Amino acid sequence: MWILISILLIVLCCIIIWRASDGFEAASEYLGRNLSEGVRGATINAIGSSMPELFTTLFFLFVLKDKDGFAGGIGTTAGSAIFNGMIIPAVVILVVVIKGVTSHVEVSKKVLLRDGISLLICELVLIFLLGDASLNWTHGLILMGLYAVYAIYMLSSMKKAGAEEDDEEEEDEDEDEDEADAGFFMNLITLNLEPVFIKDKINSKNGWTLLIFAMLVIGGACLLLVKSCEWLGDELNIPIYFIAVILASAATSVPDTILSMKDAKKGNYDDAVSNALGSNIFDVCFALGFPLFLFTIIYGPIVMSPDTIQNVAELRILLFIFTLLAFIIYIVKPKMGIVSAVLLLLIYVVFTVYIFGRSADSETALQVSQWLQTINDFVETLRFWK
Repeated sequence: MWILISILLIVLCCIIIWRASDGFEAASEYLGRNLSEGVRGATINAIGSSMPELFTTLFFLFVLKDKDGFAGGIGTTAGSAIFNGMIIPAVVILVVVIKGVTSHVEVSKKVLLRDGISLLICELVLIFLLGDASLNWTHGLILMGLYAVYAIYMLSSMKKAGAEEDDEEEEDEDEDEDEADAGFFMNLITLNLEPVFIKDKINSKNGWTLLIFAMLVIGGACLLLVKSCEWLGDELNIPIYFIAVILASAATSVPDTILSMKDAKKGNYDDAVSNALGSNIFDVCFALGFPLFLFTIIYGPIVMSPDTIQNVAELRILLFIFTLLAFIIYIVKPKMGIVSAVLLLLIYVVFTVYIFGRSADSETALQVSQWLQTINDFVETLRFWK
């Protein structure tokens, strides 16, 4: 019975995050109106839509504590990064192609190279940085510093947006007036947050109020998500890491998926893809780095068990391999169509099958695990600060 309840609660959390992310998107779109396309997707949208990963990692660490919490946290952030890199671009392609918006999605090579190479560099740093059995605040600080460098670079390359944003705002206002008729309480109950906080026209004040309230709702859903994953893991007698890397990561990736789909429908393909890639950089660096920094400052170093060390090592290597494969698909076929979408979906299916097989100690999965450990052992020989 608790298994079913836990699964239903995870689904409920997913729905709450999805609904609250709509309000967040409306606020972030206005507040980031002066950022150029691509930059907005990789910064404002990416940071905002990755709040669930940040909250979930925080709650995993502070609720479950120490090694189990860290395993759940890195499982969520890394699993979400793989989801974002494979599922979101694939869904974006399928939505616009099937709806007849376009026959393919073309993203500028500059955006792909900028965000793709930045992500691969961040993942390489993650591989080398988290090889220690004991983690402390310096590990978190380095990861946060890495994101700060990326964000500063992105903002320094920003160009003032033209008059296009003004036209978009006028179109959105008509939609807001229709939604407001649904009634204050009905909107609040269904988490249709935009008409609750924005009566006439969005401005900086009500935009920030909407943004903060949406974040609080998402945070509450993430706390329930962590507890639900813990209950499900206990009932199935499966380590929390395996639950987090598939279910928690997918649930927290809902805002990224929604934002990217809406950007793609508007023809903002650069924003759609850079949101996914920028979210991954935020996940890997800040959504993992900040909770790690905060937790170890308060409670001291995290000492990981041998099983946790092995799981974390495998996931870091898998994350880099799958990101590299996705990056190759993006670059080789910049005009991405159905074939590219199917390839990306297949990569994620392979990842999911491996995680399920690993949790069940499948012989094939264990053989793959040994191969990943061999790669990790080689990486360890390159770490000069051990």
